[in-house]
Amino acid sequence: MSYQEKNITVSLVSHLLIGVYYLSQLFQMQQAGGLVAAKVFSLWATVIVGTIIVNIIGNILTHILLSIVHAIKTRSEHVEKYVEDERDHLIGLKGDRVSYISFSIGVLVAMLSFAFGQPPLVMFCLLILSSILAEIISDLSQLYLYRRGF
Repeated sequence: MSYQEKNITVSLVSHLLIGVYYLSQLFQMQQAGGLVAAKVFSLWATVIVGTIIVNIIGNILTHILLSIVHAIKTRSEHVEKYVEDERDHLIGLKGDRVSYISFSIGVLVAMLSFAFGQPPLVMFCLLILSSILAEIISDLSQLYLYRRGF
């Protein structure tokens, strides 16, 4: 597995964890009597900050662990350089395209829910969910492209 694949895997796992947390909190709110604006907005802030922190810490720890494993395997102090070539950039761009398309579909669903009479908080929750799902789909498509040998 290449360095980029490992970083994408860490990102995928963090997005999945954040998504599960978000959905579980929404489900608990719904069971407790419905969506409350203050709780939804605090959940939104928690999800955004949590995503940033988990991705940064996960990528740093991955880089450190990969360096340690490389040093143990090669028994040298030479630091392995991780270079991104044109293929990596192209795969990243294709992942971004898939992410934008899936997020656009999520925004359409959120707007349709509002147009069909759902409260604005439902639309807001669907927007957040679609952004999380778009990141997960982007990570999965990038992993697929790396595995396929694009």
